[in-house]
Amino acid sequence: MKTKINPLIIITGIIIGVAAVALTAFGNPKNMGFCIACFIRDIAGTTKLHSAGVVQYLRPEIVGIVLGAFIMSLAGGEWRAKAGSSPALRFILGFMVMVGALIFLGCPLRMVIRMGGGDLNAFVGLAGFVVGILIGVVFLKKGFGLKRNYDVANLDGMVLPVVLVILFVLFFMAWPALSQYVADVKNGVEGAKNTTSFAISTSGPGSMHAPIFMALVIGLVVGALAQKSRMCMVGGIRDIVMFKNYNLILGFIGVFVAVLVGNIVLGNFKGFATQSQPIAHTDEIWNFLGMVIVGWGSALLGGCPLRQLILAGEGNGDSAVTVIGMLVGAAFAHNFALAGGADPGMVDGAYKAFKLSANGRLAAICCLIALLVISLTNLKGEEN
Repeated sequence: MKTKINPLIIITGIIIGVAAVALTAFGNPKNMGFCIACFIRDIAGTTKLHSAGVVQYLRPEIVGIVLGAFIMSLAGGEWRAKAGSSPALRFILGFMVMVGALIFLGCPLRMVIRMGGGDLNAFVGLAGFVVGILIGVVFLKKGFGLKRNYDVANLDGMVLPVVLVILFVLFFMAWPALSQYVADVKNGVEGAKNTTSFAISTSGPGSMHAPIFMALVIGLVVGALAQKSRMCMVGGIRDIVMFKNYNLILGFIGVFVAVLVGNIVLGNFKGFATQSQPIAHTDEIWNFLGMVIVGWGSALLGGCPLRQLILAGEGNGDSAVTVIGMLVGAAFAHNFALAGGADPGMVDGAYKAFKLSANGRLAAICCLIALLVISLTNLKGEEN
């Protein structure tokens, strides 16, 4: 198949890369900027689905992405409420994709952003991600499918956008009190108390964020562009293997180049290395296997975490269920110590590395077994 290049996919990738650099410059965590998995995890934290105090914040970028896709799909006549494609399995797949992403510490988008920042651990993740997608492609070629979906009531297709907007409004209303609480804690005020219904990080990655409305606007732009361009890294690698089509992968090459150039211009690029990378670890085996889970699960779902948000914005209730699965997966990963953690770095003159917990290793193995079972039992001709 001859590749027909869509310039919009390249433009979208470059804009996302620039957005990631800008968000980091204005407060988002270094070596992150824009991460679907991390941001959903933070939302799970601020809504008290988990109690990891360093990752609790309602990320406006996620709200903006879904709302941007919703608005763009409406404007383009592409919005359509549909659902019914194996919702329970999609929930579980979303759950496992999130567990894998948090073992690695990032979604496919953050993986590319980390690569552009010089984080060699992300290249290990990329290898696992590609392997996972290739395994998924094998089953797709053998006839894997999660049944078709059907038109449903319009309200069904609006559930996730509406819920996220309501959450954002409530969070924004609580923001003055939350800001005061964070300031009091940092200033050592005795008896500082959070009087809102939201949890909020006073230290760690959750306490690092760009201005609320800047993050929201960037999310809106990214959501609109990703909807129009069909941005999806899983789709990019899948299309290369199955159809020899290189169009979608160009978007993520655009992200990588924009982040790399942006970091060099701002003086943030220190060369390619594995150690001492912000919010990353050097446990290579689990970096690799975590992204195998993400690639395999996303291939079966038909899209990466970013693509699931976009589809949910377009009215796809099955993708909304997948996103909810990711939210629950994030909560579970932190409540049961499955997630990866940053390397402590230099301690007493020696480099100390993070090691994934026994719970996390067991969860990764269980996810791989579950992915194999789901892949084998949903082949063409099998009972779905």
